[in-house]
Amino acid sequence: GCNPLAETGRSKLQNQRAVLNQQILRAVRMRAGAENLLRATTNNKVREQVLLELSFVNSDLQILKEELEGLNISVEVYQNAEETFSIPLVPLGLKETKDVDFTVPLKDFIQEHYSQDSSEYEDEIADLMDLRQACRTPSRDEAGIEMLISYFLQLGYVENRFFPPTRHIGVLFTWYDSFTGVPVCQQNLLLEKASVLFNIGALYTQIGTRCNRQTQAGLENAVEAFQKAAGVLSYLKETFTHTPSYDMSPAMLNVLVRMLLAQAQECVFEQMGLAGIRNEFFTLVKMTQEVAKVGEVYMLVNTAMNQEPVKENIPYSWSKLAQIKSDHYKALAHYFIATILCDHELQPGDDEDEQEKALSQLYDCLPEGLLVLAVLKDKVQRKQLGKAHLHQAIVHHEEALRVCGLCKKLRNIEVLQEVLTAAHKRSLLKYAQQETEDDFLSLSQAPEILSKTEHKIEAIAPQFSKVKVKDFFHKLGPLAVFSAKQRWTAPRTICLHQGAGQLGFSLKGGAPVQVYCLDPLCSAASAGLKEGDYIVSVGGVDCKWLSVNEVLEKLRSEEKQPLELEVISCQDTAASLHSKSATYSMGMQKTYSLICLAMDEDKMDQTKKAPLKLPFLSWGTKNRQKAASTLCLPSAVAGSSQMKKKLSPFTLLNTESSLY
Repeated sequence: GCNPLAETGRSKLQNQRAVLNQQILRAVRMRAGAENLLRATTNNKVREQVLLELSFVNSDLQILKEELEGLNISVEVYQNAEETFSIPLVPLGLKETKDVDFTVPLKDFIQEHYSQDSSEYEDEIADLMDLRQACRTPSRDEAGIEMLISYFLQLGYVENRFFPPTRHIGVLFTWYDSFTGVPVCQQNLLLEKASVLFNIGALYTQIGTRCNRQTQAGLENAVEAFQKAAGVLSYLKETFTHTPSYDMSPAMLNVLVRMLLAQAQECVFEQMGLAGIRNEFFTLVKMTQEVAKVGEVYMLVNTAMNQEPVKENIPYSWSKLAQIKSDHYKALAHYFIATILCDHELQPGDDEDEQEKALSQLYDCLPEGLLVLAVLKDKVQRKQLGKAHLHQAIVHHEEALRVCGLCKKLRNIEVLQEVLTAAHKRSLLKYAQQETEDDFLSLSQAPEILSKTEHKIEAIAPQFSKVKVKDFFHKLGPLAVFSAKQRWTAPRTICLHQGAGQLGFSLKGGAPVQVYCLDPLCSAASAGLKEGDYIVSVGGVDCKWLSVNEVLEKLRSEEKQPLELEVISCQDTAASLHSKSATYSMGMQKTYSLICLAMDEDKMDQTKKAPLKLPFLSWGTKNRQKAASTLCLPSAVAGSSQMKKKLSPFTLLNTESSLY
């Protein structure tokens, strides 16, 4: 990863985000404590004092949330360093997390579950922790993406190796919400996997905004980056369906995917006009439809951002920027079609049919009494309709400038103001050129423009298989056999005395090999060998990864001396599953939660009859109808969800995580 102490613009923003997260956490705890006291006390003076304190804490939380929103709209830092005259694109900030120490839990699990010397795996555990630490500050390029994907795939191995479905092993993961700064703490590895996926998508958006939009290659890379970001977030939405963090809720992810695809569509339009837009009839028709498409998708993004429950948590400046872009690109569409009507009169050598066909594609219907061919031939009608479009373009430009002026964060983005002002002046100038002293034409309402694009923008699904990773804990044995959901006896030593070259049993399977057709009267059976045992060592040499032929060869090579085998037997396990995880509820859009699920399994078993009181700590917008505004997210009932079989970490990629 990058140097976390580097004084770059992006690292400064991430450091500010981390500080804000800690301040929000403290304020959340103060609010929860005050609300608990409010519920517990009956003293009126104490209640008044607590209510006053709550009002201060609520104000503090609102200020912190606005500061976090300011970081989310600090788009200039992420743009390309070259001088540009383009509207900035919005990147996603990386989710922050706390350090996690895997050492003790994993070593204990290796010792207890796999009956191996855990000190032999210290380097592997250190590699896992180093990789996680590096993923907190990934470089803003393909190498950073590859590192995050490597960690995500490595988590698939770790989950199958060390996270049994029946209990937690004591590793607590903490991730902060990207928009609210509220932490979510769980012992569920799926929180870690989902957060890493979110950061992969966020890093793609930062790569896209960093591309040089003044070159063809830069715009192509930006389009691809936003499509890949949308693909990762779509995959996150479909795979992790019950996320406890608002930034990863299905509704929020749906809006983010729309926004990223809209930015990709915007880059496609810029790509088409990079070399300049020729003032030619058919070229302008094509550009009109393309830019109308950009305005349309941003209008849909703005509508989605203003729907519940997203409206409460999406940065206000993001929704306003989407509205500004919608008006701006709609204005450009009206300007282009006005240029067609005002600058391109039908000449004797022009193809009337082709122009009529092209122009009719721009309208669903014309104002009453107007026909496309008549407009093309009649100079007065052309001028009248052209001025109507110019008037509509000016209206949209003025609306974009008005909204930009009302938003404090957007007002300070100079390049945005420059682009909007220049486009507005251009439309005003064009309109003034059409004005004459004897012009008494009444302006009709400009008809709606039909959008169309030749470049369909779709999300690109993540290709995790392109990144090759090796299981850090490869020495434990084949994952299909040596996993957390399988329970084994401790290794038993069998002294094998081969008589007349006969073993007294056969071997089958891949790695590791399994004993079958055991002769109950042979020396191996007398020494304790059982049908179905797995051979893990021959003569002190590990053979978990050896095939049948390789194990037989090793047995034959040492047939002249007494041979020691180490074998293990599989134990039957009951798959009783305690699903302790927070569930995001669409009806609780105003609730922010600090979820700590560090629970002692033994205590749970001892207190099954008594109702379990979970140590949830939550905060939310105060409900005026209730005395307390703390809402607790429910935990899933034990055994209510079933885990599908996972033979490898990659089957997790397509498994619906009902625990999360």
